[in-house]
Amino acid sequence: MLRVLAVDDEAPALEELLYLLRRDPRVRSARGATDATEALRRIGRALDADQGGPDAVDVVFLDIHMAGLTGLDIARLLAGFAKPPLIVFVTAHEGFAVQAFDLKAVDYVLKPVRAERLAEAVRRVSELSAPVPAAGGAAAEQIPVELGGVTRFVPVDRITYVEAQGDYARLHTDGGSHLVRIPLSALEERWAARGFVRIHRSHLVALGRIEELRLDGGATTVRVGGAQLPVSRRHARHLRDLLTRHARG
Repeated sequence: MLRVLAVDDEAPALEELLYLLRRDPRVRSARGATDATEALRRIGRALDADQGGPDAVDVVFLDIHMAGLTGLDIARLLAGFAKPPLIVFVTAHEGFAVQAFDLKAVDYVLKPVRAERLAEAVRRVSELSAPVPAAGGAAAEQIPVELGGVTRFVPVDRITYVEAQGDYARLHTDGGSHLVRIPLSALEERWAARGFVRIHRSHLVALGRIEELRLDGGATTVRVGGAQLPVSRRHARHLRDLLTRHARG
């Protein structure tokens, strides 16, 4: 159950957003703030409070264009905290999507907000914030994927690599691939403890599924699940060090 803070300096838009959020059964509470100062005060109080307390905030739904500090400014400030709440941007402007995902936003919802689109954003936040049950000392996480109106659950340990496709990510397994509306940066942060490593701006790989590391004329590639993937120069040294430690372990 999510504790939500919605931030918008336009009262009618804030009221409508809060109304839709409170109708969602996955939302435990939804409070509003009409400016950045009030939002930061509430978020700061939430970060200082007990996670189970009344002031806790799991996710902030942020408008971008506001008087004074913008939603992007607030997100940049929150990025400096050790455990900031998740961010969903809600805006009338399409042009800030790249900046939003650079700030590790979970989603980017355009105004006027449709109930079904907001429900999708809440679902994504719920998936990222839900505690993962342990099984045999390891978390047995699954990720839901939708295909033709049917939701299937793919075990994360079956994923060999992930490929960025715009605002989506394609999950590759031994048996096929699945498209999910989650940015690669969010999966990188979420699955780092599971051994997933960024090797390129477009690829995240499961370290234990790398079959081959190849150096050819200054270019580095890896073979994962039968696919040959490029490794960018900025990630090559780190990847080689990780593979060496993984082999020794």
